[in-house]
Amino acid sequence: MNTTDMTLMLLTGAGATAVTDVWAILRRRLFGTPVPNFSMVGRWVGHLAHGRVRHDSIAAAPPIRAERALGWITHYAIGMGFAMLLPAFWGWDWIREPSLAPALIVGILTVLAPLFVMQPAMGAGIAASRTPRPAAARAQSLVTHTVFGVGLYAAAMVISSLSTGG
Repeated sequence: MNTTDMTLMLLTGAGATAVTDVWAILRRRLFGTPVPNFSMVGRWVGHLAHGRVRHDSIAAAPPIRAERALGWITHYAIGMGFAMLLPAFWGWDWIREPSLAPALIVGILTVLAPLFVMQPAMGAGIAASRTPRPAAARAQSLVTHTVFGVGLYAAAMVISSLSTGG
């Protein structure tokens, strides 16, 4: 591992996260599905700094200064962190020769974070069990994280091509 590889992986994670954001916009336009509210993520992270991990309803929790910006920063930081799972399990050569299967595996497995950490901590219950339509929320999370996996591969292909001049 060197700083170039690390930078390429972080860019890959940011690119994959941007792909999920484009997917959210398309989903809203095509199906009327609301886009994620990253202000609530920022609110949750802000409350973490004060020792509060779990909320009955993050929407009912007191607002945090700059929660929207904090939410977006957290969203991209998580995506970049998840991208680091690729070299952790498939080695640093993955960024020079990306392949789809590892990216999809990582993308799909990352759905465990919202289902079993974020949603329960923010008051939505384990695997969105406290939401009005838990099965739909779970399916939406799985599709979004699969798109993230495709985004990891697509971003890595673009970044590796640009970095090698090919």
